[in-house]
Amino acid sequence: MARLPKFSSGQSLIEILTATGLLAVLLPAIITALVTSRAGRAQLAQRSEATELVREASESLRVIRQQDWNNIAPTGTYHPEIQSGNNWALASGVETISNFTRSVAISDVNRDPGTGNIVATGGIPDPSTKKIDISVTWGTPLPSSVATTMYFTRYLDNLSYTETTEAQFTAPGAITVGTTVTNTAGGEVTLGGGGHGDWCSPDLTLVQVDLPKSGVANALTAIPATDNPPSSGYAFAVTGDNASGPSFAKVDITDTDPPQAQSPPSNWYDPGGNLKTNDVFGEAGYGYLATDTNSKEIAIINLTSSPYIEAGWIDAPGNGDGNAVYVLGNTLFMASGDKFYAYNLSANRSGDQGSPVGTITLAGTGNRIKIVGQYAYVAVNSSATQMQIIDIQNPSALSQSSIIGQAVNLNNQGATNVFVTEDGNRAYLVTSVSTTSPELFILDISTKTGNRPALASRELGGMSPKGVVAVTNNKLIVVGTGGIEYQVYDVAGDVISTCISGSGLLEVDTGINGIASVIQPSGGAYSYIITGDANNEFKIIEGGPSGMAGTSGTFESAPFDFLANGYSQFTAVNRYSATTSLPYGTSITYQFAGADPGPGSCADATYIYMDPNPDATVPLDDDGGGYENPAQCFRYKAIFSSPSSSSAPTLYDITINFSP
Repeated sequence: MARLPKFSSGQSLIEILTATGLLAVLLPAIITALVTSRAGRAQLAQRSEATELVREASESLRVIRQQDWNNIAPTGTYHPEIQSGNNWALASGVETISNFTRSVAISDVNRDPGTGNIVATGGIPDPSTKKIDISVTWGTPLPSSVATTMYFTRYLDNLSYTETTEAQFTAPGAITVGTTVTNTAGGEVTLGGGGHGDWCSPDLTLVQVDLPKSGVANALTAIPATDNPPSSGYAFAVTGDNASGPSFAKVDITDTDPPQAQSPPSNWYDPGGNLKTNDVFGEAGYGYLATDTNSKEIAIINLTSSPYIEAGWIDAPGNGDGNAVYVLGNTLFMASGDKFYAYNLSANRSGDQGSPVGTITLAGTGNRIKIVGQYAYVAVNSSATQMQIIDIQNPSALSQSSIIGQAVNLNNQGATNVFVTEDGNRAYLVTSVSTTSPELFILDISTKTGNRPALASRELGGMSPKGVVAVTNNKLIVVGTGGIEYQVYDVAGDVISTCISGSGLLEVDTGINGIASVIQPSGGAYSYIITGDANNEFKIIEGGPSGMAGTSGTFESAPFDFLANGYSQFTAVNRYSATTSLPYGTSITYQFAGADPGPGSCADATYIYMDPNPDATVPLDDDGGGYENPAQCFRYKAIFSSPSSSSAPTLYDITINFSP
C-alpha cells in the first residue's frame, strides 16, 4: 500500500502568504477594470448624447439663419431654444440640459481682400459670413466635451460683381459730374470732362497760323478764354533765334469746336532795331519781353493800345541779356545771366521801372522761371545745379539765404525749362540733350528745402528739349528739336511711361521751340506749339479729357437690380475693393446706396448714400426706409479729388462682394 506524502506546516503557510500577496496585487486591478468598464459604458452614452445635442444645435442654426440672417449676425454666446410657434431661436448665454452644458459662440470672419479666402489674422471683416463654434460639455463620469466649428454665409453664396469696362461705366443711368469715362486701358473713370481729342494721338491738322514775317519764334505763353465776360483766349509768341520781323505777336483763339485762331498785324509789336527776345510772360493788358537789349532787358508792351506800344522797361544792372521773366501781381521777377532780380512795378507799368528791390546770384544762367505760391522755381543752366527754389514771400528782402532748395547732379547738363504743378508738389524739368543720361526728370518738391530728389527720369531719344508742360489726365508733353520733336508721356504715380492708347509721338521736322497748354471754359483742352515752319509757325494740337470741373468730380454707377439679375430682392452688399491710380495728393473715396425699387424699377428708386466702414465693409441697415442693405437695388458713388488739374486719380475697376 502506497504511502501518501507528508506536508510540512511551514510550506502551507508560505502558500497561503503567496496567494494573499497575489490577491493584494491583482484584486485592485480587477476591481479598477470592472469600474472602468462600467464607467466607459456610461461615458460612451454621455458622448453619444452630447453629439446629438451638437447636431441638434447645428440644425437649429440652419433654420434660424434661413428665417433671417440678422438672427445670427450679432457676435456673442448663445444657445438654441424653441419659442412660441415651434420656431427655433437663439437665446443669450449657455444652457444646461441634465448634466450637459451647451453653448453656441458666434464670431466675425475676416477674408483676404485679394483672394476672398477666410484668414485667421489680418484681412477685412465679411459681414455676411459668421464663424460658429458649438460646444457641449459634461462632468461625470469623466469631464469631457464635444465641439464643432461651422461657417454660415448669409445664404448659399458669397458672390462678387466687378465693373471694369467702358460699357459698364457708361451703362444707362450712370452719372458723371466733372469726371469722364475713357478707354485708355479697357475702360476707366478719371477726372475731366469735355475735350475732343486724345493727348496720346497728337495731330497737327487742327489749326495753324502764320506768324509775322520770317522771325523764328522761340518762346510761348497762353491765356485761356473767359466766359464772364465772354472773350477769346490768347497766345503770345516772341522771336529770338533771329530778329527778322516783329518781336512779339498775339494770337487770338476762340473757344469753339474747332477753335479759330488769327494774328493780324494789329496784334504785332515791332520796335525795329533788330530786337531779339528770349522769353515772354503775358497777362490781361500787358506783355513782358525778356530781350537781348542791354538798356532794356525787359520790355513792357501795352496790349490795350492800337497799335501795341512799349509802355515801360527795366534796365537791369550790368550788360547781360534778359533770359527769363515772370510777373506775380505788381512784382516782376527776371533772370539776367546768373542774377535773379525782383522789381516793383508801377500801377500803369509806364517808363523806367527803376532798380531791383532784391537780387540773388544763381548757380548759372536762369533759363526759365515758374512761380507757384510763395516760391520761384528757376531752371538753371548749370551742369551741377539744374534747379533752384527761391522763397519770394518778401521780394524786397531777397538774399542768398532765400535760395532754400535745389536739384543737383541730375545728368551733368544745364536745365532748359521747368514746369511746376499748381499744387506745388511736383516739378518736371528738362535739360540739354545728353548722349549718356536722361533729359526729363520728375522732382519731388512737396518739401522745398534741401536737395530735392528725382523720382523718375526718361531718355528722350536724341531730342534737345525746349519746353515741358503737364496737361490733364496725368500726361506730360516735352517738345524740342532733333529726334522726335513732340513726345507725350503718362506720369501717373510718378512713373514716366509711354501712352497706352497711342504712340504719343509727333514728328515736326522743323523743330518745336515752345509749348503752352490751356483748358477753355467750354471744356476743350489744347496744347499750343511754335515751330520752325516759316509759313505756319503757330499750331494747335487737340488734347484729351480737360478736367473742366477743376480738381474734383463724382461718378455714380448705373443702378444694379439684384432681382432682375437672378438674385434675391433682399441681397446684402458686404464689402468692396477697387483698382486705382492715385498720383501724389489725389484721392478717390466711395459711398454706397441700397434701396427698394421705385414705381417702375431700380431706375426710379430713391438712393441715399452711406460711407463705407473703415475696413471697406458696407454698412447693413434693414429698417424699411431710406438707406437699405440688404436691398433689391444698389449703386455706388466714386468721389474724385486732386490738388492739381494736371494730376487725375483714375478708377480702373471696382468689385462688390454680395450675398443673396
